Formats: sequence, C-alpha cells, structure tokens
Amino acid sequence: MANDLLVARDLTRHYEVSRGFLKGHAVVKALNGVSFTLRAKQTLAVVGESGCGKSTLARQLTMIEPATAGVLNIEGVDVARADAATVKAMRAKVQMVFQNPYASLNPRKTIQSTLDEPLYINTALSAGERRDKIDAIVAKVGLRPEHVRRYPHMFSGGQRQRIAIARAMILNPRIVVADEPVSALDVSIQAQILNLFMDLQDEFETGYVFISHNLSVVEHVADDLLVMYLGAAVEYGEKSTIYARPLHPYTQALMSATPAIREEDRRIKIKITGELPSPLNPPSGCSFHKRCPYAVERCKQEVPQLREIDGRQVACHRVEEINA
Repeated sequence: MANDLLVARDLTRHYEVSRGFLKGHAVVKALNGVSFTLRAKQTLAVVGESGCGKSTLARQLTMIEPATAGVLNIEGVDVARADAATVKAMRAKVQMVFQNPYASLNPRKTIQSTLDEPLYINTALSAGERRDKIDAIVAKVGLRPEHVRRYPHMFSGGQRQRIAIARAMILNPRIVVADEPVSALDVSIQAQILNLFMDLQDEFETGYVFISHNLSVVEHVADDLLVMYLGAAVEYGEKSTIYARPLHPYTQALMSATPAIREEDRRIKIKITGELPSPLNPPSGCSFHKRCPYAVERCKQEVPQLREIDGRQVACHRVEEINA
C-alpha cells in the first residue's frame, strides 16, 4: 500500500557461535522468517517472552545489524540488500527509544549537547537553527527551556525518558522503535510517557514498533499485534481482533496471564509448563509443541506456516479444532 512505511518479508537473523575448541560452531536462529507491515501513524506491538527475538528484531529495524536473509523495505528501499552508503542515509528515518533511561543517555553530556549531536551529524542546519529545533522539541516533550543546560543525573527516570524521546524525534523520523520504553519507570509515570508517545505520533505522523512484554500496556497503544515465539511469528493481525479472541495456544496463555481489574475482563488461566527452548537447539516441527497442551504427532514433525484464519494470521496446525 502507498502509506506503508515498513514492509518486512521473511526477515531472518542467524548468529554463528562457538561451542568450544572441539565442538566447532553452531547457528543461533534468533529471528527466523518474520513478516509484517507498518503504516504511517500506526503502532505495531511486538510481544513475547524474553528470548523470543524481540530485541533482535529491533536491531534489524534500526539497521544496527544486517539481516541474514529476507526483505526489509523502508519507504521503498530494501535496506537488507542496500549498500553501506544507502543504509547510512536511511538510518535517520528510523530512531530508537531504549528501555533504560538511566543507561541510554551519556552522563558526561548536557541535554543540549545530547540533542544537538543528531542534528549536527545528519543535517546542514546552522547552530542557531539547531538551537531552535532543540527548544521546540524540549517543549513538546514537556520539559522546560533551562533543562537543556543540565546533565542526565539531575533528572528523574520519567524526565530522562522524555529526553530520550526528544532525541529520537528531533530528526522527524518516519519510524520509531520503542524497546520496552516504560518498563523501567514507576507505574504512575508510565501513563504519562505513553500519552506523550501517542501525542507525538499524531503530530509527526510517525509509525511505531512498540516492543513489550506488558500486554496491558500494549492494549492501550497498539493498532496491530505481532506475537513471537522462539524467533518466529505465531499470531499477527489487528490488536482488537486478537484481544477479543486469541487463537494460537501461546497467545491464549499470554493473554490469560494478564492481570485485569474488572471481573468480566479476566480470562481462564492457562499454565504453560516447561522452559523456552534454546535457539541453539530448537525443537523439530512446531517450536511450541513441547509446551503446548494440544500438541499431536504432526506438531512434532511439521513446521506450521502462518495462514489467514478469522481475520488474522496464525501458525498452528490445530487452530480450527482448538477454537471450534
């Protein structure tokens, strides 16, 4: 579609790791053929357990690491196959907000210097024009003009995350990747930061990729939902459709573990047994079969492909039987 900012098709990232002098090398399939689309002014939430590939996906989208295979099309440019000069030029279009506001800001630089750096590197603006942009973005994220002369240690966690958001938005990016951007903040501050994200999205028409393990947060910010397990997508579609009736057993278990205040919002608890398998030695067939209460012999042997079911894509052999 014309307003697609980002299109990923079978995006893959494998790492070769050493297993010791005698055992040779092994391949970690951190990201294993993920596909999705991000549109302007919309938010794609990526959810799953730790180790499912969320952060690896973030590094792909921000072009920190090259893809092993697949297509990553950003505004018509396939950066997965582009040369170094093209990738460098495209990086200004994709910015990132990190999880820890205490670690993501340089403690030796004032806020003025932190916000000036991306403008100095990526634009031809004069010093005065850069100051004007800094003043404008500082006001938009809810900080005062005098704050720019201070250092990160002089701010609270919520204020630091506002500064990190200002740094990400100062280049007017088309896409922002937010990796657990509120999980390190007090609950009382989380709503303020989420509202700030949504206000800036409306103003700048930015597309967000919002990575989180908190499904309560995701429910408030997302338009589309991508559920990942062991490097692959197991369910993908509109958030409202999936929240109303999750179909994949893994999605059902994640949703059932989400706390709800109102009794009518509470789901029957589904307990997943066992640990997340190692990506060094993933199970054959469906990667979820060892923990799935509905697994049969076919699940152990055949890898399920994403297919259209009830308004979303699901990777499960028995999804119709389970949800009949």
